[in-house]
Amino acid sequence: GGPVLELGCGTGRLTIPVAWTGVPVVGIDRSRPMLAYAARRARRLGRARRPRLALGDIRRLPFRPGSFSVVMAPYGMFQSLTRDADLADTLHSAARVLKRGGVLGVDLVPDLPAWDEYQDRVRFQGRRESDGTYVKLIESVRQDRRRRLTIFDQNYVERRGSRSRSHQFSLAFRTLPLPQMVSRVEKSGFRVTAVLGDYNGRAWDLRADVWLILASRRWAAAGSLT
Repeated sequence: GGPVLELGCGTGRLTIPVAWTGVPVVGIDRSRPMLAYAARRARRLGRARRPRLALGDIRRLPFRPGSFSVVMAPYGMFQSLTRDADLADTLHSAARVLKRGGVLGVDLVPDLPAWDEYQDRVRFQGRRESDGTYVKLIESVRQDRRRRLTIFDQNYVERRGSRSRSHQFSLAFRTLPLPQMVSRVEKSGFRVTAVLGDYNGRAWDLRADVWLILASRRWAAAGSLT
C-alpha cells in the first residue's frame, strides 16, 4: 500500500525483485560501490519501476517522517549492528520514517553462533567468466561468545597472468536471543504482531531455520509515537 524502504540494500539482491513487482521501493546503503552495482542492475527495469537508491546511514535515515509503509531489514542486517546504541538508533530511525500503522520486517540468521571456528578455509575459487581472472576467497571464522559475536576474516584474491592482488576485510555479526530482539523492537515504538520460523508463516520455535519479526508502528490516540 505504499513505498518500501530496504535497509542495507547492497547490490540490490532484494531491492530489484521488489521493484520489479511494481511496488515503489527505496534502497539505502553506506557503500558507494555496492550502490553503483545495484544501479547498473536496475537499468534492466523500465524507468517507471526502477528503484531509488540512496547513500546513507541506517542509524540516521535521511527521509521525512512517515515516508514509508514498510521498512525491511533483511538477512541479518540488524545483526551487523554490534553495539546496543547502533541498534537502538536504527530502530528509532525506522519508526520515524514509517507511516501510521506501517510495518517493520526483520529477518535474522539464527545459526551464526553455532558456526564452527576455522582458519584459512577456501570458500570458493575459479575463473571469472567476464575476463578470465582467477578468483579465490579464503575465510576464517572466530566466535566471541561473551559478546555474542561471530567474526568472518576474509581474503579475496584476484590473479590474472603474473599480476595478483588481494582484498582483506572482516565482518562481525552479533546474534541476540530472539526474545531480547523482540524486546528491543517493542521498546523502540513498535508492537510486535508476529514472530515466524519460516517464510511461509510457520510459528517460531527454537529449531526454526529463520527468525522473522513483523511489527507495526505504535501510535497514541493523538497520533504521536508512544
